[in-house]
Amino acid sequence: MSVDRSGVVVVGAGIAGVACAVELAAAGVPVQVRERGHVRGGRMASKRFDGRPTDIGAAYFTASDPDFAALVEQWRAAGLVREWTDTFQAYDRDGRHDVPGPMRFAAPHGLRSLVEHLAGAVPVTVDRLVLSVEPGPAVDGQPCAAVALAMPGPQAALLLDPALADATRVVQAQRWSPSLAAVLRFPTRRWPDFRGAFVNDHPVLSLVCDDGDRRGDGAPVLVAHTVPEFAAGHLAQPTGAGPVIEQAVRDLLGLPEVAADVHVHRWTYAKPTTRPGGGTHHLDADKIGLAGDAFGKPRVQSAWRSGRDLGRALAARLT
Repeated sequence: MSVDRSGVVVVGAGIAGVACAVELAAAGVPVQVRERGHVRGGRMASKRFDGRPTDIGAAYFTASDPDFAALVEQWRAAGLVREWTDTFQAYDRDGRHDVPGPMRFAAPHGLRSLVEHLAGAVPVTVDRLVLSVEPGPAVDGQPCAAVALAMPGPQAALLLDPALADATRVVQAQRWSPSLAAVLRFPTRRWPDFRGAFVNDHPVLSLVCDDGDRRGDGAPVLVAHTVPEFAAGHLAQPTGAGPVIEQAVRDLLGLPEVAADVHVHRWTYAKPTTRPGGGTHHLDADKIGLAGDAFGKPRVQSAWRSGRDLGRALAARLT
């Protein structure tokens, strides 16, 4: 596929990449998004089990930025999001207790549906692996007006020509932690009444969510997220961690039944642990842009804002 020399190539169709492309398209800048995966969504990933979507990436999102809150209201009007809960539980050495916080939003059709809705008519090509970004700039040897990399820094580093020194420096400074997400489908709902629970000081678990409550359909499905240290030891064979995660969840919640099915998803780069200084995104003189939640708190809102701001900066430079 040829690249319009006047256009921008966005690599990565998570919410940051899509938000960037939306801004460019609104400004009249030709743009195309390339995604190596089969679907859009990035870490706002959902997987279907017997036709039912389950979130296996981000567990929920919050909205404190006024512009993002306005977008959330659009999603709500379209029936794509619902208020889930402003109270989680926490399990620690003192037992179980409530943790109040901001309203957490969930998506009945999975968080990925929000990225798909945001993309609208923006051209997104899935199953499109990008191998290199060179000075010019050029993507896989084909010239373009600019490049936006919306992905974790370690993945972007694999694409960047070392001659692109500024962008290379930024992505190499990023540090990320891994996680495993396990979907546990049970025959019946036999757990205590809770929506989501932070698990503190645990060798395996960091978060457990009632996906039936989150989705609003009452399905007997739990999703457990692991601590980085446990995930790091199972990245090569994540499926093998399933029995350990299941037992940890059953012990935590006192569940008598075993899960009918356990699916484990590996997130090698689940969460940024460092934040580069200098704003919500990176854009250098080589016309290489970087966006994502590494430029803010590890939140859906941060990723969206980063992509939006990069899209606006690119549009201003190119027009």
